[in-house]
This record gives sequence, C-alpha cells and structure tokens, in this order.
Amino acid sequence: MSKVAIVYWSGTGNTAAMASAVEAGARDKGAEVSVFGPDEFTADMVAGFDAIAFGCPAMGAEVLEESSYEPMFMSVEGALSGKKIALFGSYGWGDGQWMRDWEDRCNAAGAKLACDSVMANNAPGEDSLAECKSMGAALA
Repeated sequence: MSKVAIVYWSGTGNTAAMASAVEAGARDKGAEVSVFGPDEFTADMVAGFDAIAFGCPAMGAEVLEESSYEPMFMSVEGALSGKKIALFGSYGWGDGQWMRDWEDRCNAAGAKLACDSVMANNAPGEDSLAECKSMGAALA
C-alpha cells in the first residue's frame, strides 16, 4: 500500500474541495492517505511518503500563500529530489503563472511530477474535480 500525503492551504474552500477529490482518488486506489495543513508538514516528513500532492491557490500577484504555505514549501523543496509529487490549486485572476512558476521550482528541485497540475478558476467544477481525483489515483 502506498503512502500519500496531501498538503494544502485554502482560503475560500476552493482548494479544500480539490484536496478532497485528490484524497478520494488516492483512497479509491488503496493508498493510505494523510492530509496536512502547511503548519503541520515539515521537510523531515517527506521521506515517509511515497508521493505528495501539494495544493495552494494563487495569491496576490500570482504567488503561493505567503504567511504559511510559501515558508513550508521553501523548507521542503530540498527534500523533493526524486519524489513523486503533484500540484493543484485555484485562482481568480491572471492566467495561471503561479502554477507554472511552482512547477519550475519543483522541476529544479528534482521532483517527479506524476501528472499534469490541476488549476480551477474560482470554485472547481466537475471537470477540475475529476482531474483531481485522477491526480490522487496517479499518486497512489
């Protein structure tokens, strides 16, 4: 049984809905899933999981949430080399630049993106939630 972590932050509930769909997809494939907020997840925990889904909406000028998510992600980046990961989040403006920047950071850290990242414009629709469920299955 694979161990999957889902680490996300949500301000409005949009990214939380996406995280729930990722969790459902991983559990449906038999994975043991642990869900964390950014204040609960540390670099020391990365090695304890076969795969990790990171979720965060675009904030400000299309960046990760700055008070807790960005500091957590900076602290785990060095531990992601060779790790199977996936990225998801929602946005309300812009064109998804925050996700492209985030993918670039993960690639530079040597992480292995298990599938395409999932972005939802505002509240995730049926298609975005299905993509998140597929993401969870790909991580399992």
